[in-house]
Amino acid sequence: MLVLSRKNNEEIKFGADITIKVISISENQVKIGIDAPKHIQILRGEVYEKVKESTIEAVKASEAPSLDLHKYKVKKV
Repeated sequence: MLVLSRKNNEEIKFGADITIKVISISENQVKIGIDAPKHIQILRGEVYEKVKESTIEAVKASEAPSLDLHKYKVKKV
């Protein structure tokens, strides 16, 4: 993990398209602004984890049980 120190109004760049800027700093809170293309999804960590869990549950619920096709095999006469 890369750890950087930034002061108020300083930025971190990710390539040419993404900028993270320190907006304000108080005793126990740092406010940041993120400038990125609209196609890039940005989520808080706790929201990302909930979305991931919901997606996993939805996939599990939608999976059809595997069928044993041998028991449905028709015998030729």
